[in-house]
Amino acid sequence: MLLVDAVSKVYGQAPAAYHALDNISLEVKRGEFLCLLGPSGCGKTTLLNILAGFESVSSGTASLNGRRITGPGSDRVMFFQDAGSALFPWLSVEENVRFGLKLRGLPRAEADRTISRYLAMVGLDEHRTKFPAQLSGGMRQRLQIARALAIEPEILLMDEPFAALDALTRRRMHTFLHDIWTKTGKTIVFVTHDIGESILLADRIAIMSVGPRSRFRDIIEVGLPRPREPAMPRFGELYGKIEGLLAHEVDALQ
Repeated sequence: MLLVDAVSKVYGQAPAAYHALDNISLEVKRGEFLCLLGPSGCGKTTLLNILAGFESVSSGTASLNGRRITGPGSDRVMFFQDAGSALFPWLSVEENVRFGLKLRGLPRAEADRTISRYLAMVGLDEHRTKFPAQLSGGMRQRLQIARALAIEPEILLMDEPFAALDALTRRRMHTFLHDIWTKTGKTIVFVTHDIGESILLADRIAIMSVGPRSRFRDIIEVGLPRPREPAMPRFGELYGKIEGLLAHEVDALQ
């Protein structure tokens, strides 16, 4: 479904050019939950921005369903750490979801049904008249998800969306996102630097090397039954293996 083929990304011009990504390749299957994992500065967000169409490649290609990605599109939606900055603060919960449907020209009655469906799915139906400032951090992220799902994208691109949440809310959002992914079958590419988060959520974990010239250090099949808990014996084993790979990358810089 999603193909990254020999992609490199260079910022600036020689001699001060910075090589962020170096000849990386990856295939993402339809309906897959893929995590991009690595320390700060390893190019995770750069790759996500390329998939979103916000940045162009320096060489190689990124394509969706055989079509080269050359810019943003309604088939992909990007999520950010701060949901508040992505929402319209002057619009209510309901109107935030309605906004994208208006752009698509959806008839009012159909839009109403779509809004009700997705607000109910994310547990915000009773909060539809509130404004983003009146919601908790977790509720704002759920609203961002509802607004994205309402326009029926093929892929959700998520850039550390839960990093700013407290530990308890973050764990609840993991369960919530897993449930949404199970119900909708959407393809998700999720950026994180949290090993536990990646094991809880992903089908596969693509571990990126430290930049510059970042590449994929390893791609790991998680293979644990769902739903997952950190108390699972295999969870701890996988955590240790990934931690060792990341520690090797960090040690290489020292």
